[in-house]
Parts: sequence; structure tokens; C-alpha cells
Amino acid sequence: MSDQVKVLVTGAGGFIGHHLTKYLVERGYWVRGVDIKEPEYEATAADEFKLLDLRFRENCLEATEGVAQVYGLAANMGGIGFIESHKGEIVRDSSLINLHTNDAAQENGVKRYFYTSSACIYPGYKQNEADITPLREEDAYPADAEDGYGWEKLYMERICRHYREDFGLDTRVVRFHNIFGPLGTYDGGREKSPAAICRKIALANDGDDIEVWGDGLQTRSYCYIDDCVEGIYRLMQSDYHEPLNLGQDRMISINELVDIVAKIAGKRIGKRYDTTKPQGVRGRNSDNTRLREVLKWEPQISLEEGLERTYKWIEAQVKQPAPVAVSA
Repeated sequence: MSDQVKVLVTGAGGFIGHHLTKYLVERGYWVRGVDIKEPEYEATAADEFKLLDLRFRENCLEATEGVAQVYGLAANMGGIGFIESHKGEIVRDSSLINLHTNDAAQENGVKRYFYTSSACIYPGYKQNEADITPLREEDAYPADAEDGYGWEKLYMERICRHYREDFGLDTRVVRFHNIFGPLGTYDGGREKSPAAICRKIALANDGDDIEVWGDGLQTRSYCYIDDCVEGIYRLMQSDYHEPLNLGQDRMISINELVDIVAKIAGKRIGKRYDTTKPQGVRGRNSDNTRLREVLKWEPQISLEEGLERTYKWIEAQVKQPAPVAVSA
């Protein structure tokens, strides 16, 4: 169709980018997906998929050519274990990716640019108790972001603001709160806590203990992927250009998360705590007041429903038979 809106999704080989690509294609957009790798668990739905390293500006210029909108999801990141141990790599790679993509979008006349930030931009001094007050968007300052990953995200929020104010690039900024679901990384060190717990319980026998990082009392809120991409799309269509939380506002402990997944699996699961492992801030939850005001909407899928879908997918992955080696 000649009147199709052409959009770019960077990070389209990753978890959220892959789901977002499918969502946009289903709604009639022409989508170019870009990443350094193709999606791992199923083929991309993108109309065009390019393997490009967006740390390099010339690749960003190629990626953003001829599109009206950019959804910027490309980043070097992972779960708490990864971001605690790869700070220099994350800050270097993600800063280059996001600065070059933002600048190339402006140079190529992109109309609207969507940047994906994180709840990791919120100050540590507001998250040092398990039973914390939900975080409002204005709580980001005075700044004390997660070391490395969080500071890069907060810096790029400012870049988006300056490019909007100085160069007219119409930017949108979302702050994700722990997105999870099927088709996401579940092993190898970059997985987030819901996927790691689903994997451990899927591999455990009834009555086994699983390892839990920390004492299990640390708290978080979790948002299912379908709600995440719906929220992304709604914010992109809105006129709101300030950073906006996107997540559930139901806070639970890691112990409770384990118990929910164990119930879904139909297994009795004990907990073996390792307090030497990274566990991030003590408590974090999203204040969704502004989300509801701006989008007239909030995430709809319950934690239990999202975890059931995720567990079933991860269980199927880990129980797949190993490929049989074929001798030459």
C-alpha cells in the first residue's frame, strides 16, 4: 500500500523489539527491523530486516533512511547479574547506539522518535526499603541512577529533550518497569528474574529447592509483554513528550514471585538463598497515576496470567530434546 506508514524498530532481534514489530505489522505499518542479530526463537515479522551495528553512525543513517517514525529499542543490556558486571561495555555500546540513532533520525527527517528508558533511572535513595512508595516520574531528580546502565538511560532522556527543543525531533520517552513474557532470554546470564525463576522451576523436580538471589524479600512490579507493546503504541500516538512510566503497579517480593510460578507449575518448591549474588535495589514499584491520565489506559494482564503464559513457553524450551550429533 502506497499510504503505509514506514517505521523503523531498532533492536528488532531482541525480546521487546520482536514483539513490537509483530504488533505494528498487524496494524498495517511497513516495518524495517534492525539489529546485530535476528530474533532467536521465531522468524521476524518485519517487512525488511537489516543486520546493522548501530554503534556506527553510517549504519544509523542507513537504518533511518526513508522512515517516518523510529522506535528505538536497541541496547546492550540484560538482567541484574549482567548490568552489575558489564557497566563499561553497556555505557559505551548503548550511548553510541542511541546518540547515533537519534542524530541520524534528525538528519534524515524522521517525524517522531520513541526512546525506551528504564525504571533503573530512579534514585537509589528512594529504593532502599522493600516496602517503598511507588515511583513517580518527577522522582528521577535529584538524580542517583543505577550505576552504569541507569545513568546512560537518564542521559539519553535528556538528549531526547534537547533534540526536541533545539532541532524539532518529536520525541517520546517511556520508562519500562520489568517487562517479561515468552520469546525472551531465559538463560545465559542476561535473563530477567521472572524468566530465570521460570527456568529454574521448570528444570526442578517436585520438592526441590531452587537458588534465589538475595534474601527473597526484595520487591518489584512486573509488566507482561503484550501490555508493554500496547503502551508503547499508545504513547507514540499521544501528544505527550515527557518521560512516562510503563509497568504494573502491583508490587510483590521475589519470594512471592517464586511461589506464584511454583503454583503454576504444580510443584512444591523450596528456596535456597544466595546473598552474595547481585539483587539490585531493595524495592521498586511504578506509580501509574500519570500513565492513566495521559493514555486513558493501564496494563490489563494480571501477573498470574502473564507468568502462566511465560512459564509454559520456557518449560517447553528447556524440555526440548538436545539435537543429535550427526557423524561425518
